[in-house]
Amino acid sequence: MKAVNHSAELQSKALTGSTIAWNPLQQLIEQSWSKIPPFWPLTQLVAVNPMMGFEDLPFDDALQQAQAYFQQADLPQPMQNVNRETIKWSQTYFDEGVATIKMPYRERGFLNAILTLLPFDKDLNLNNSKSRLFLQKNPLAIIAECLFYLGIPTQNYQQFLTLMLTTLPGWATHIQYRASWDDSDQYCTQGSILKEDYLALRLMLTCLLYPEAKVLLIWHDVTHANTDIESTKQRLFQAEQAYTKQLLSQISQQQRNNKQQLPVAQFIFCIDVRSERFRRLLEVQGNYETFACAGFFNLPIVVENSLSDEVHPSCPVLIKPSEKVIAGSGLTITTRLYSSLSRIVNRAYQSLKYGLVTPFALAELTGFVKGLFMALRSFSPKITGLVITGLTTATSGKPSVHFSLDSIPLSQQLTYAAEALKLLGLTSNFASTIVLCGHGSSVQNNPYDSLLNCGACGGRHSGVNAEVLAAILNQVVIRHGLIEHDIKIPQTTHFIAAEHNTLTDQVEVNDRGLPKSHQHILSQLRRDLQQVSLLSCAQRASQFDTKIAENGERDIKIRAYDWAEVRPEWGLARNAAFVIGPRWLTKNIDLQGRCFLHSYDWQQDTSNDVLTTILLAPMIVAQWINAQYLFSTLDNVAFGSGSKVTQNITGKVGIMQGNASDLMHGLPLQSVFKTDTDPFHEPMRLSIVVYAPKDKLMSIIKNQPVLNKLFSNQWLHLNCFEPDFSSCFNLKEDLTWQSVH
Repeated sequence: MKAVNHSAELQSKALTGSTIAWNPLQQLIEQSWSKIPPFWPLTQLVAVNPMMGFEDLPFDDALQQAQAYFQQADLPQPMQNVNRETIKWSQTYFDEGVATIKMPYRERGFLNAILTLLPFDKDLNLNNSKSRLFLQKNPLAIIAECLFYLGIPTQNYQQFLTLMLTTLPGWATHIQYRASWDDSDQYCTQGSILKEDYLALRLMLTCLLYPEAKVLLIWHDVTHANTDIESTKQRLFQAEQAYTKQLLSQISQQQRNNKQQLPVAQFIFCIDVRSERFRRLLEVQGNYETFACAGFFNLPIVVENSLSDEVHPSCPVLIKPSEKVIAGSGLTITTRLYSSLSRIVNRAYQSLKYGLVTPFALAELTGFVKGLFMALRSFSPKITGLVITGLTTATSGKPSVHFSLDSIPLSQQLTYAAEALKLLGLTSNFASTIVLCGHGSSVQNNPYDSLLNCGACGGRHSGVNAEVLAAILNQVVIRHGLIEHDIKIPQTTHFIAAEHNTLTDQVEVNDRGLPKSHQHILSQLRRDLQQVSLLSCAQRASQFDTKIAENGERDIKIRAYDWAEVRPEWGLARNAAFVIGPRWLTKNIDLQGRCFLHSYDWQQDTSNDVLTTILLAPMIVAQWINAQYLFSTLDNVAFGSGSKVTQNITGKVGIMQGNASDLMHGLPLQSVFKTDTDPFHEPMRLSIVVYAPKDKLMSIIKNQPVLNKLFSNQWLHLNCFEPDFSSCFNLKEDLTWQSVH
């Protein structure tokens, strides 16, 4: 009866509008969520550090905490029952089109919708005194009542709330994304309210199914006491030391090269590790100069496809997009009609497919055609892939190359152009043809396909960003405006856009608006790019099987179109370093596709703004990618998503193992392992190498709390080459420099 009386008291406080009593509890709730990283839905997967919530701790301490909170092999059975019920309701509420019948009352918000339906759940027995818990409508009141009912000591509230999250971390990461990163309002409850709703549900289910859950506090203490990270620490340390020592030695032997002639063309690639190998082969192929920056090309844009009505941001998730680009303008009437018809047919098909009775009739009507298509995909994936690509192109009308800049003020276009060129250090010595090369992947039948696209564009293709920046830079009025920024682009220079398919290593160049005087250069570019594609495919194929390296292009393309291929490409596996400096620093080194490369000229960066931008945006994105690969390799169950073979998509938002696991929130086994037991990715923390005065670096780090935290806690290793190459320094955890010999 105490619980009932206490519940009535708390409900009374809530009804009278008192907020003072809730402030401490709200703070504890926020603190409990601080250990949970966000994880994006499948349509826009973004690599994140699964240990983001522990970055305030030294890396070694975070490893120990991670093992205690997330690497749990013996979760008590009653808690597993609580998890099963939480999974059931969460996947029902957040479903995005798989369920035949949508969950009713979703407009009321997460908690209220579930509370409305819980009395009809036969798996739960609400006909007892504990059902009085559900009389509350205020999530804070429910949380407080449940903590009281379970007998949790006040001093252990935060710890227990944290355990409510970490014992089912996958769905917690999805809630964290919805509450902290998702700008839509489709789920009604957002922000802190959604977090409170989720914890209230977890606690209510715990009271019903595991009233002895107080023992979780002891269980966690025992788990924490038994953690052993020494072998993991040693493994990481040895890999990091060996790799960094070799890399620094190779860089220290490089010599500045003075340009003797203007290159035939200049290419600007993404910093992605998959671009590094391609750049090196391209530079050997001809008189080409390459640069690199984050693949969104410094454009904080949202792309609206007028054909498909799809709207998506095309910039890093750390940046709020401020401009909108309308794609799909200027297309022919035939293309628009064909696209509209295909959308109508697709919607009708999806409606029939997910209906209650219609799937049976649909199978009868389309079974023969589907059967033939499945056979073709199985026995001739390359031909099928080409057909699909052709249909997709015809349907979309390539909207990325037809867009309007009218929504971006001219003054803002000028700012973006100047900042992009300064970020690259490309402010003089312009070639007659400059290719802005975005990238993306074209993998088939892979729920993780967005993770193989541009990480700097929120898991999207970055070709559209290249198109937009090229269009901006080709405007005469922009050229005149850039003169005021000490950037004079010759009239003979023309910017064109391209997109690198990282799966097939083919580069599609868009020559829209290219003057006739440049056509002969374009012809040579395309021939050289095709040759580089062959060479790159051969190198990449050898990573899968040395016997097929001679037929690399054929093998890589088959992998691209084969819907049964679980390892279509290695993505960013084996990433290990991030180099910030001029191209000559690494041009003559075979980095084996393991380094992020960002162009930078410290002498042009007198205000430190450029280096600050690189460290706070592209480097952080690279660190998230590196950490996701690292932890997915260390423990593919706790931090990855297990084998693709046994995965299922749930609600179109995430992946489950089987049909009732937690929401998996990392890379699949096949993305980081050659076999079930032999890893391909070599786990290590990212090594940062900067070619700039160390005093310049230190002034930035001391003024940026995020950088201070990451470097002092050793989440990143920072190495600095003084410009005269007289010495190389490593930044220690106390933020002092140590000479590297």
